[in-house]
Amino acid sequence: MKYRKKPVVIEAFQWTGGSEQEEDPVWIIRAIKNGIAWFENAGTLDVKLMIRTLEGIHEASVGDYIIQGIAGEIYPCKPDIFLATYEPAVTKVSMNVTAHLDEDEIKHETDGL
Repeated sequence: MKYRKKPVVIEAFQWTGGSEQEEDPVWIIRAIKNGIAWFENAGTLDVKLMIRTLEGIHEASVGDYIIQGIAGEIYPCKPDIFLATYEPAVTKVSMNVTAHLDEDEIKHETDGL
């Protein structure tokens, strides 16, 4: 039997392994502070981001995407798999705009009718 993955929205960033890393999400900083994630070989070209998951310790290499799933779990994903599986989420913006006029403005607008 075949199954299709349900559409879910996750948070993720691509880990660069260096100081050029732009803003780190709050959730990865929290994971590092709580010992869920840590660095090995920091300051070298062989730096690794280690992540403790329910399945054991996973190793993220430079260029991997780090994902926070819908239950808050954190895990690495190779770039080719990530790009084949995920696309940027589009946030819906409500186009319902209601104009609020006070009574004097309404009276002024209708005086000429």
